[in-house]
Amino acid sequence: MSTSTSRGSLISDDVNGRRRVAKGHHIFHSFLNPIFVFRLLLAFLLLSLVSILALGYYVSTGRHYYATIPLSRPVVNVPCAWPQTRGQGPMWDYGKYLPAVHEGKAQLRLDPRALLFVTTTHSSLGKSLAEWLVANRIRYKLEVAGKSLPVLTNEGKGKFGVIIFENFYQYLHMDSWHRGILDKYCREYQVGVLGFLAPQGENVFSSSLPGFPLSVELYSHVLRAELNPESRVLRITRPGDVVSPLGTVQKWVTFRSNHSTYKPVEWVHVPLEPLIPFDQAKSISDPPPVPRSEQKISVLLDEGQYDGIPRILFGAGLGFWLHHLLLLDGMSYLSHGRLSDSLTRYLLVDIDDIFVGKSGFRLIPPDVLELVEAQRRLQSLVPGFRFNLGFSGGFHHRGTPYEDEAEDLLLYYKDEFWWFPHMWTHMQPHSVDNITALEAHMVFNKQFAVEQGLPMNGSYAIAPHHSGVYPVHEPLYEAWKSVWGVEVTATEEYPHLRPPRLRRGFIHNGIKVLPRQTCGLYTHTNLYEEFPGGKEKLEESIRGGELFLTLVSNRVNVFMTHMSNYALDRLGSYVFESAVQFLRCWTNLRLETRPPLQLADIYFDLYPEEQDPIWGNPCQDKRHLEIWSKNKSCERLPNFLIIGPQKTGTTALYSFLSIHPAISSNRDSPETFEELQFFSGKNYQKGIDWYMSFFPPPANDNETRYLFEKSANYFDGTLVPQRVHALLPSAHLITILIPPSKRAYSWYHHQRVHNDKAALEFSFHEVITANPRHAPRALRELHNRILQPGMYAHHLERWLALFPPQQLHLVDGERLKSDPILVLNQLQTELKIRPFFDYANHLKYVDQKGFYCQVDSLNKTKCLGQGKGRNYPPMESASLKFLREYYQPENTALEKLFKRLGYPIPSWLEEELGTESQNNPQIPAEEISNNVSSHWENPGSQ
Repeated sequence: MSTSTSRGSLISDDVNGRRRVAKGHHIFHSFLNPIFVFRLLLAFLLLSLVSILALGYYVSTGRHYYATIPLSRPVVNVPCAWPQTRGQGPMWDYGKYLPAVHEGKAQLRLDPRALLFVTTTHSSLGKSLAEWLVANRIRYKLEVAGKSLPVLTNEGKGKFGVIIFENFYQYLHMDSWHRGILDKYCREYQVGVLGFLAPQGENVFSSSLPGFPLSVELYSHVLRAELNPESRVLRITRPGDVVSPLGTVQKWVTFRSNHSTYKPVEWVHVPLEPLIPFDQAKSISDPPPVPRSEQKISVLLDEGQYDGIPRILFGAGLGFWLHHLLLLDGMSYLSHGRLSDSLTRYLLVDIDDIFVGKSGFRLIPPDVLELVEAQRRLQSLVPGFRFNLGFSGGFHHRGTPYEDEAEDLLLYYKDEFWWFPHMWTHMQPHSVDNITALEAHMVFNKQFAVEQGLPMNGSYAIAPHHSGVYPVHEPLYEAWKSVWGVEVTATEEYPHLRPPRLRRGFIHNGIKVLPRQTCGLYTHTNLYEEFPGGKEKLEESIRGGELFLTLVSNRVNVFMTHMSNYALDRLGSYVFESAVQFLRCWTNLRLETRPPLQLADIYFDLYPEEQDPIWGNPCQDKRHLEIWSKNKSCERLPNFLIIGPQKTGTTALYSFLSIHPAISSNRDSPETFEELQFFSGKNYQKGIDWYMSFFPPPANDNETRYLFEKSANYFDGTLVPQRVHALLPSAHLITILIPPSKRAYSWYHHQRVHNDKAALEFSFHEVITANPRHAPRALRELHNRILQPGMYAHHLERWLALFPPQQLHLVDGERLKSDPILVLNQLQTELKIRPFFDYANHLKYVDQKGFYCQVDSLNKTKCLGQGKGRNYPPMESASLKFLREYYQPENTALEKLFKRLGYPIPSWLEEELGTESQNNPQIPAEEISNNVSSHWENPGSQ
């Protein structure tokens, strides 16, 4: 029975197993069925399509999309020892510690300029000091310590308001003669000395300063720093709080004295016991204990009671951000306010591209509401503050429905903000040469503004990417004026993007261009945790770093931000709220906001010298080349210039060089004929497009050609060397020199021929001997134009301060007249003109004229006009004697200059000096070394 049952079960199991196997085979074969595969694939595609549509809807709403972004928005938190609004029980008495007033009876006897002594021209601290002076537009003269002193006075007036030593030890160890002169100047003109003490050694030490009742100590570890709120030095600086960490300073020198002349300005706390590194702590929850510390003086005021000279000594350099402020306050205090600046700063925050941006990085309604609230918070700190919104109407409603809803909400609040135009489609203006096309883009944008009822901010506009503002694109300026009536714009590109401290303003074609600053916020900087370089870099910039120092050093601040900076983590609001609070905590500066047109008026009232631009070469700057019209070429700029001076033979040289088949000059100007006078007169305001239009466009034959121009008044023009160097840094310069007395006499008769009233009224001797202080204006001007260009050495040195000697070519004007073939053949060799052109076959001396003339292909001579080569009556002996004595110091300096540059001394110069001929073989130009030392940016070094 049991056996039968078992067997039946086995049979049954076997049958069921086979059935399962058979069913498996059936299913397997069903998968291989084409119809089944097709149905399965179709179902998969339908499911995918439904998923895509659902995801698209999910994203298009925007709400869920933004909710998925892991935001970690920073919260404004600026610790301060006293509240930034009154009536909150400040730790410091707000009324008691007002900004110090620095005045004194020496104020009217000092020039507002600093004398800066550096260890070397490349020393780190010296360079930082120079850069900070430049950033604050403080004029200064740079001297290497250890050399002779510069002239300190001029007609009873002190030339310097403060003396700064990069290394105070060099002042202490100055030789007794120079130290005595410098100290006497400081006492007589009540000028103070500001010095930095470089650490001497590696470890803690204590020593006394020679000649002073003062000891110094070195510490390699400093815990924190704080200011003395009672210090009379503090003017810009306010004692905001205790500071830690202390920047990049590695070693600190501290001061100790019992003499009453010394007062602390800044203290540091130094540890009394070894520091325990954090990584050696027992655990994160059990950090190393805060070491006991002692307060030491790190910035010291010497009131001058000891030796009659006030001083301020720093125990560390500018690696600690607070020392930038104390340096400004120290110079103000020691110069009796002559080196002080206003405590008012103007702030304008532009938000570019308010409608331009990729979906997902645009504003949503909560961002708009926060932008309104952030503006209101800033208005409580900055009177008149408003965000300035730039728009390209062609991008309105280009986002998701939720983002478009935000734009509608922004327009609902439109009266809360200022508005200014970009281009309709955000195109770059420099890419369009047709002014009509530019105007059409602007008209579309203007229609959008009218339709939306935007409250436009006066006559302000910004070009996308600053295109066409600088380098100047003339059609943009014309279109702006015709469509929008633009009077003000801004750019970060003048004169260059970097370094930011050198950005300046200018006026062109009636439009005022303000310098624009950046704050580290670009279209791609939207998340705090992903800030380029780390969030620590952003915080450093706000709290004493680049952004903070930019606000301090610039009286007028126009900042560029972008719409996306106010979405996502809303970094734009965070940055400026934090920066303003930090500035108010640590400085006495008052921030205000004004509309752009008012800001422009304020700026150029403060800096009228910046109204005239200095045109740079677009091909020397990669960024400038990117925003310069492709239809323009630097090949239309000259390779060399004949710079004068006048009445030395420049027209003859111009004519002879033009014979060369590879050399081309400019076409004539309707006003100044063959001379463009671009760098020396009103034509400079017309811009480089105007200048280049006088030169032929690049040829297509691939042959080398050389462009040049001649303007004889370049030689002695005050601004000409700087202007030429900015646009043509590689250009060669040709100057022709003849006896200065002969040049002066020739210019006098030239003016008589042109009916100059003073030349017709006064004799030559009366003109040259006139006293400029008492002479009538017309006589004074003629006197100067006759005599000043003959100060050859003085003017050549101004050119050599910017150009290397290899680019300066001195031509003996007397030799040019007597043997032009030799001079021209030598000159084209120096200029490396190819192919060589033998002038012997193209110039001929004409007896009737008394000089060489051009010979044409028919062997006929072509001479200069009747106005050239005139013969004048001989100069009176009294006038010749006066001029030789007048020019004797300059001619002596010129002789030394010829020797230094390796040129032979011209025979006329030997005759003027009354010296015998000397053997001075000429050194080839390529062997003349460039001895012009490099110099830092220094607006006041000349």
